[in-house]
Amino acid sequence: MKKLFGSINLTWPKVIIMAIIMGIYTAVMAMIPMAKDTSFSDLTVTFEVWILFGIFIIMNSKSAKDSALKCVIFFLISQPIVYLLQDVINHSNLFNTYYRYWFMWTIACIPMGFIGYYMKKDKWWGLIILTPMLLFLGVQYIGYFSKAMFSFPRHLLTVIFCIVTLVIYPLAIFNNKKIKITGLIISILIIISGAIICFVKPPVYSTDILADSEELYFDDTYKVNIADKKYGDLSIIYIESIESWMVHAEFKKAGKTEFVLESPDGEKREYSLTIRRDTYSVKEK
Repeated sequence: MKKLFGSINLTWPKVIIMAIIMGIYTAVMAMIPMAKDTSFSDLTVTFEVWILFGIFIIMNSKSAKDSALKCVIFFLISQPIVYLLQDVINHSNLFNTYYRYWFMWTIACIPMGFIGYYMKKDKWWGLIILTPMLLFLGVQYIGYFSKAMFSFPRHLLTVIFCIVTLVIYPLAIFNNKKIKITGLIISILIIISGAIICFVKPPVYSTDILADSEELYFDDTYKVNIADKKYGDLSIIYIESIESWMVHAEFKKAGKTEFVLESPDGEKREYSLTIRRDTYSVKEK
């Protein structure tokens, strides 16, 4: 592991080839239907894998300037490929829509790559430089821990990846035993506190799944019952801003179930319900 973070002869051709491969791989994962909402497509929207590549480049660069340039070129090549390849294949407009956001992060790689290089000096300030990266990775970890709890086992590999890299970075980057142990303690605290946050405040997907209309009238005299309470709770509410009755959902778990909308006179309408972390589908039976 030490060799991976500091002993690789990272030439410019290697950086460029790595950027092209990662750009293509990420675009493919974004387009494959089976990969959607899984650990394999997570790198298309969040930073945990890209943090790894950034630190890998930093630790194998020959100077602060070399580190800054290689980091920015890696992302300047890989990120446009992600969007342009999807635009070409799917005839979409993702590059114009999303790349501006990633371009800002790409430019930020210049100072981050330059400053990050000084982690190689094996001094306490190196841990100060690494700690914001660990905290940022911790944010990704908490987000995916929550998603894995909601739709297990989806995103579980990303959770494991975040935990492993949180542990590896201080151990692989530093040689000074005190710095290494302190960094490891920081990572362990992030891991433990993140898990506690997710268990104390478990994920809930709050949304409205049905609205009353001419074809489907209901109000607070109706009853709505979900077949399996482990998926969450349903209720009927009135939203004044749109002057409409809604079936409101507080989902706690992904999966497939059913629910029944029952009128005061006992007439029932049955629906199948598919729940995911941030979307759902309802179909009357």
